[in-house]
Amino acid sequence: MPIIVNVDVMMARRKMSLTELAEKVDLTMANLSILKTGKAKAIRFSTLEAICAALQCQPGDILEYQPEEMPNVA
Repeated sequence: MPIIVNVDVMMARRKMSLTELAEKVDLTMANLSILKTGKAKAIRFSTLEAICAALQCQPGDILEYQPEEMPNVA
């Protein structure tokens, strides 16, 4: 998937545990873990807003776009 989720990077920069972030954002540990590992298919803007507030960052610090390489067709 070309969208990379960097929640774990921001958590490390802020020295925040998964448990602490889950409590601040009011998400279950399971749902936050799915997001953190990049297995989530979607995220609500309200959840993204809460994560940004808790980690004191911007959405672009958490979400990154990396296009997949297109196969070389001759």
